[in-house]
Amino acid sequence: MNEYLRLDNICKYYNEKAAVDHLSLSVPKGAIYGIIGPNGAGKTTTIRMIMDIIAPDSGSILIDGRKLTHDFKNRVGYLPEERGLYKKMTLNEVITYLAEIKGYSKSQVAAEIDGWLTKMSLQEYKFRKVEELSKGMQQKLQFITTLIHKPNMIILDELFSGLDPINIELIKGILLDQKRQGTTILFSTHVMEQAEKLCDFICLINKGQKVLDGKLADVKAKFGTNTIQVDIEGDGGFARDISGVEAVTEFNNYIELKLAADADNQTVLREIASRVTVRRFELVEPSLYNIFIDVTRSDPAKLEEEMK
Repeated sequence: MNEYLRLDNICKYYNEKAAVDHLSLSVPKGAIYGIIGPNGAGKTTTIRMIMDIIAPDSGSILIDGRKLTHDFKNRVGYLPEERGLYKKMTLNEVITYLAEIKGYSKSQVAAEIDGWLTKMSLQEYKFRKVEELSKGMQQKLQFITTLIHKPNMIILDELFSGLDPINIELIKGILLDQKRQGTTILFSTHVMEQAEKLCDFICLINKGQKVLDGKLADVKAKFGTNTIQVDIEGDGGFARDISGVEAVTEFNNYIELKLAADADNQTVLREIASRVTVRRFELVEPSLYNIFIDVTRSDPAKLEEEMK
């Protein structure tokens, strides 16, 4: 694995409470890597340490095998959780200004800006002030400022917050294009569905500690295939009481069941079908959403056994 970013046992304390507790991870070059976890897990603190906004109390951070330098900030595109733009500047001015801070010249920006504005459906606003844009449009503008200087690495903190489905798909497509060009992408999220669609690798943290990490496919495989999805008509809450069902996650149009190792899925199906209409019944890998719920509720000993 050709490593781009490494965190070795980094810690950060606030009032003697660990926000990040001996966290280690390795991000390969050209991969999409997700730091996932519930709100307050330490995701933003971790990203701020990577960006050298705050310093770890202990541990080390290496980029391409070297300690962080000021030049790294010119080679990274960073979109923080707290969005911030100069509201009285025009789109053209703010994009140019922020790109120049990263070492990009006005002529380089001029060659790129129209393509980006068109891609983001913002071309007609080029000479309008930022304050005239909606919140979602401002977020797309800030995404442009994150990428226009062609960074080697993109770091995105809760990227999809506040975006509608159309713009989520637009940005996902751009990130996949960036990956194909060899850019390393690190993003944090508590939205498991987006992480599952995008990530090659994940690191799940909870209460500042790493709970699991690795290739997404490997993580899902380690949790087995004793999960079934059932599309039903009606309330599936009763499934919790079926023998052999360990856990139930309810969605709007289907339920996801985690079965005991010795459970007979056909027996479970017959029991469900006797109560509600079943449209689809499928043995599947557990979703990242379900792994997330299961892991954050598990005791450490049980989790360690599951991950062997």
